[in-house]
Amino acid sequence: MKFKILGNYFLNAFHLPSITGPHAVENIIKRYCPADNSLLLWEAPVDYRDVDRVVESASMGFKIWKKTSQVERNNLLKKYQEEVNKRKDEIALAIAYETGKPLWEAKTEAASVVAKINVTIEDSLPRILNKDFENIMPKTNGHIYYKPIGPSLIIGPFNFPCHLANGQILSALIAGNSIVFKPSEKTCYSAQLLIECFHAAGFPAGVINLIQGDGEVARRLLKEKSLKGVFFTGSKEVGKKILDITHHDLSKLVSLELGGKNTTILHGDANLDHALQELLKACFLTTGQRCTSTSIVAIQKNIHEQFIARFHDMAKKIIIDHPVEYVREPFMGPLIDQSAVDSYLLFMGMAKREGIEEVMRGKHLEKSKKGQYVSPSIHLAEHWNNDSMFLHSEIFGPNVTFIPYDDIEDAIKIANATEYGLASSVFTKDKNIYKLCVEEIDAGLVNFNRSTVGASAKLPFGGVKNSGNYRPAALTTIDACVYQMASLEVLSDEADDIKTIIGLDL
Repeated sequence: MKFKILGNYFLNAFHLPSITGPHAVENIIKRYCPADNSLLLWEAPVDYRDVDRVVESASMGFKIWKKTSQVERNNLLKKYQEEVNKRKDEIALAIAYETGKPLWEAKTEAASVVAKINVTIEDSLPRILNKDFENIMPKTNGHIYYKPIGPSLIIGPFNFPCHLANGQILSALIAGNSIVFKPSEKTCYSAQLLIECFHAAGFPAGVINLIQGDGEVARRLLKEKSLKGVFFTGSKEVGKKILDITHHDLSKLVSLELGGKNTTILHGDANLDHALQELLKACFLTTGQRCTSTSIVAIQKNIHEQFIARFHDMAKKIIIDHPVEYVREPFMGPLIDQSAVDSYLLFMGMAKREGIEEVMRGKHLEKSKKGQYVSPSIHLAEHWNNDSMFLHSEIFGPNVTFIPYDDIEDAIKIANATEYGLASSVFTKDKNIYKLCVEEIDAGLVNFNRSTVGASAKLPFGGVKNSGNYRPAALTTIDACVYQMASLEVLSDEADDIKTIIGLDL
């Protein structure tokens, strides 16, 4: 095995479940590299009994952490930053092997983990600093206190196993909450490296907790009454299951970052050279496995034939290879696993059955090392078809469908046609068109002459409709880590004349 799983982390120590003897666990997750199926990355034993131990640890840690000064919290996060910075190359390598993400892209993710600490302290924390209001009422001052909600569960995704979970963990911690991190069962080792950095930074016992496992582990955690915050990044289907489990527990705050079927509008006056570069990244970075990937391009009819031909030519030049052990540095690695390949190919067949033109066929690729490699795919639909399952579905693979339009209003209708509302972008020289898109498109992000991928950590990140539940991440994750307590402070305790109270028989 390439990597060693240390087990679940609670009470400031790793605990590896036994795989032999009377207390041996039966469920062992084995992870093979998606870029080389012959390479066993690690084995992770799953112990459901550790759910109780992890939750108890987090409850104990919260009692300590909520009383820890803000200065000390910030200092420990800075120490964590130092530890991550020391190991960022190791973290990047783990991400590349586990996800299939090219090493250059994995290094970008590792660097973002380091940078996020500064953003959290400098940009997010000011959102929850206590507020004072003098003379809010006669002889009375007012106050708003932001208080931590309690032990918080972070359920991480596979596509950004460190970056996305790290942002939620940091916001929860800086606000005074202890955390339980349940990563994707596909990226256990990347998650473990983050926890090792927290351990080295010296956080109090119980503040940081990790549990490895499958969906059953997550289900049991979601039922725990003492876990007050739930942060999930993943598919719409899993997000709805989380709501089904938690909706009767009014003490839980649930924050969902879900999928997208994102539209880029390419207007006829746009700089097509610039749009071509941006769209290649938007559609095919991370092998299309980003929730913000562009899936649909609404393209004005007067440019669609010329642009699609150029886009197709560039897509054929994309290098697809092993993320680390490559001959030429790749733009794309493999999909995450065989299930993702099967789903991707299923959608290719669906498009054909629905009569959508295939410009570039998505297919499984044979490489020197057997893995989950696929080619990008490009489709052309004559118009939006509301009955099309292909056009409505989040494919989560390297696919884009072009749909020609006449007027900008038609393009906006296409952008609003799906059940999702995460990201959109518009390429045009006319800023009035951009302003119209901002006003009319139902999405959490609308970009101008910039692709749908690559959001800023200093802005909110989240969607509407089936892309989230109105608790955006990035800068504003911290808003879901606290509750607001109001307080009125009377400046003098001298009694007024009791006769001022109406209705007393004095």
